[in-house]
Amino acid sequence: ALAALTGVTGIVLDTIASHDLGRLFSYFTIQSNILLALVFAWSAHRAWTGRPALAPRITGAALLYICITGLVFHFVLSNDSSGFAMTSHRTPLETAASQLLHTATPLAAVLDWLVLTAPGALLLRHAWQWLAYPFLYLPFALIRGAFLAPGTDGRYPYPFLDVDVQGYAGIATNTVVFGLAFYVLALALVLLDRIRPRLRGHRSRMPSTDSGPLDD
Repeated sequence: ALAALTGVTGIVLDTIASHDLGRLFSYFTIQSNILLALVFAWSAHRAWTGRPALAPRITGAALLYICITGLVFHFVLSNDSSGFAMTSHRTPLETAASQLLHTATPLAAVLDWLVLTAPGALLLRHAWQWLAYPFLYLPFALIRGAFLAPGTDGRYPYPFLDVDVQGYAGIATNTVVFGLAFYVLALALVLLDRIRPRLRGHRSRMPSTDSGPLDD
């Protein structure tokens, strides 16, 4: 519930600070935090009412996407040596929103996974299934940019998806590189889930095996 509230707070602050909501909600950051808030709020409600936990495939997807958000921001977009940095002056409100959405929610999701869920619930097939959304985000970003006039601020949400700078060949290369990195991250989450210790015993929120209809 606290993780969901953190995501919602960051989104609200970013919405207040933004002058272009269409551009704001085109960012993977916002979309992944919306997904995290929905999944974690749903999960908290089911726990509060004593209902079975959400399928690990769903909670694992939210975990992966928010981890992508945090890692890409800190190691790519905030790193001047990456070649894709998006460093600019931010107001205090924008800075607060950025820290909530790029740092606080990823850390909260990881802590939730490590402390409040049972290990061994994530499956290898989940890793490639989770990639559907990141790959669908690519045509969304490119089609949106194609409909905007050249030179429009924020025409493409991220430098590595900027057709004007990278060209379609460069975008294809970036897609392969980032796609492989995301798949490795997904596999790492699954493998770590297999070897991490059980911290909460039978009280853990996530079932240790795929037992519900949503797991098929």
